[in-house]
Amino acid sequence: MQWIGISGSWRKINEQIESDVRKEVGKIIANNKGIVSGGALGVDYIATDEALKLNPSATQIKIFLPTTLNIYITHYRKRATEGVITSAQAEMLISQLEKLARLNKEAIIEDKRNKVVNTETYYQRNMEVIKASNELLAFHVNRSAGTQDAINKAKQRGIPVKIFEYTLT
Repeated sequence: MQWIGISGSWRKINEQIESDVRKEVGKIIANNKGIVSGGALGVDYIATDEALKLNPSATQIKIFLPTTLNIYITHYRKRATEGVITSAQAEMLISQLEKLARLNKEAIIEDKRNKVVNTETYYQRNMEVIKASNELLAFHVNRSAGTQDAINKAKQRGIPVKIFEYTLT
């Protein structure tokens, strides 16, 4: 199966970005390809949500986490208490990942080496997404560093990259 990496903003999205992500994921699933993503809020969440709607058995989804699922869940709940994200956002993402793990235990790929979630482990996770992908779709919002990291890694590995650029205030 061909696997298409999905990278994009977790901080800011709008209706256009959501529509673009859903449309591209719809094409991927319809063409019997799969998505590879990083299991974050925003673009990752939307891509996974659309893939689950179109393939409820979750056989066309791979999610690479920067840590184990349990550490990742704890991290998101902590970020909610810090006010970085809302409690509702944290629980929405956790629910999606737990559902995915129940549907297809092979869909969630945990990094058991890392004990913390930080920029370094997110960037390591980006490399795992790229290594598992035949091409990358990058939904690049406000020139975000994380999405740029994924783009750079894909280009270094010679993987085709399609970039959707957005500027949001």
